[in-house]
Amino acid sequence: MSQIITLSLSPRDAANVAAYTACAARELRVREDNIALLRIVKRSVDARRGALKVNLTLEAFIDNEPMPAPLHFDYPSVAAASSVIIVGAGPAGLFAALRLIEMGIKPIIFERGKDVVERGKDIAQIQRNNGIDPDSNYAFGEGGAGTFSDGKLFTRSKKRGDYNRALQRLVYHGAAEEILYEAHPHIGSDRLPRIIADMRRRIIECGGEIHFSSRVSGFIVKQGRVKGVRLGDVTVEAQAVIVATGHSARDIYEVLHSDGIRLEAKPYAMGVRIEHPQALINRIQYHGSEQMEYLPAASYSLVEQVGGRGVYSFCMCPGGFIVPAMTDAAESVVNGMSPSRRNSPYANSGFVTEIRLEDFEHLRPKYGELAGLAFQRELEQVARAHSEGRQTAPAQRVADFVSGRASASLPSCSYVPGIVPSRLDEWMPRFMSSRLREAIRIFDRRMHGYLTSEAVVVGVESRTSTPVRIPRDKMTLMHPEVEGLFPSGEGAGYAGGIISAALDGERVAEAVATFIRG
Repeated sequence: MSQIITLSLSPRDAANVAAYTACAARELRVREDNIALLRIVKRSVDARRGALKVNLTLEAFIDNEPMPAPLHFDYPSVAAASSVIIVGAGPAGLFAALRLIEMGIKPIIFERGKDVVERGKDIAQIQRNNGIDPDSNYAFGEGGAGTFSDGKLFTRSKKRGDYNRALQRLVYHGAAEEILYEAHPHIGSDRLPRIIADMRRRIIECGGEIHFSSRVSGFIVKQGRVKGVRLGDVTVEAQAVIVATGHSARDIYEVLHSDGIRLEAKPYAMGVRIEHPQALINRIQYHGSEQMEYLPAASYSLVEQVGGRGVYSFCMCPGGFIVPAMTDAAESVVNGMSPSRRNSPYANSGFVTEIRLEDFEHLRPKYGELAGLAFQRELEQVARAHSEGRQTAPAQRVADFVSGRASASLPSCSYVPGIVPSRLDEWMPRFMSSRLREAIRIFDRRMHGYLTSEAVVVGVESRTSTPVRIPRDKMTLMHPEVEGLFPSGEGAGYAGGIISAALDGERVAEAVATFIRG
């Protein structure tokens, strides 16, 4: 059998295979040439006590011990099998499709956006300030929002399914094996599209279908059971429908609402993107260590209760970029991403506060359960009104934002379409801006230098999660009033991020299989 050991090493030794192999041999009390394979199981940086250490958990195979079997997933042909419709080709939809194939069921995916190659071209146009395709952008298209906005794979939830199996499925389709052991695994927006494309090819090879530029416009419900979907004048029937559209598909909520399918308003969060020089975050987090060169771009995770509400960092992107995430030209919405090498000179993070039901209660008489969407849209449109040009975004130096003064100039920023000075502290809802400002003061005491004129806040970070939940039964995972309709992923209100959405998609696929097989 293999043996598991954990070593606490300097950053320099942890980055050197020969060095940590020698340490492992001493720990195992064997000669180095007796180690047939040394595999990293987990790697994490411990910077809590000044003296930086890297904790390596290693699996060692000694002499003639059997080697680990290569990753393998069985995907049979399902061309002639019963079919299930999946609305959306994000992580929930793709992982649901692959799991359905494993269970002998044919997935038919309808995706409003384009495939990753064509979608990449549309995103390039957005970066060049050449306009927005409302169906093909950072939010919509093959792979979902995470494909071109970072590709982080960390999730705190282990309740939705097998976390490691989800990572292994990504490796099987082309991801680097490092994601299996990094404490905060990350693929990168430069690599994830190729993996998504490989998943698509697998689905099609097995007899599944993926239809791009296919926007679902309605659901066919008869006698309390969903029979299929409408795409304009075309109807497609199937034994069940999985709704996995992501958090920005507002029209799907409106369609469900107009079709009389019950929805629920839910709390969510909004705020800004905050960006610092990566070198500053490295100095803070790594305490100015001489061995920083052996460590990845430093990240952070901050949370605090301010005025009875949570304020926290979200989707932190070390060595990354701020990107335009709006789905309509009348909005200003930002998000963050990092390439696989995380080698940008900037570190950005969502910086948000809770939005509760009472905050948009005044909109309920007009919008009902969609009032949170209206509140979200209003802030995005206000932000757009305070910017210039097409995709430029309003921004303010962090020190000015906290002090409540205008920024006469702005520091350099990773946001390619450009930023313009604006008083975010004035036009954001007061309950939001006051909490964000106070939280920055608090976080500066934990990370001295966080409150600085070198940093900038950019508006707005509004698509952290959906303001609407599509209800489902806890046991069957089916809508409680529409038989055969299975909400899934971020857009349904049951996930937050690539992996949690993927796990939810797999879990829903298993529930669908149970349903159609009686």
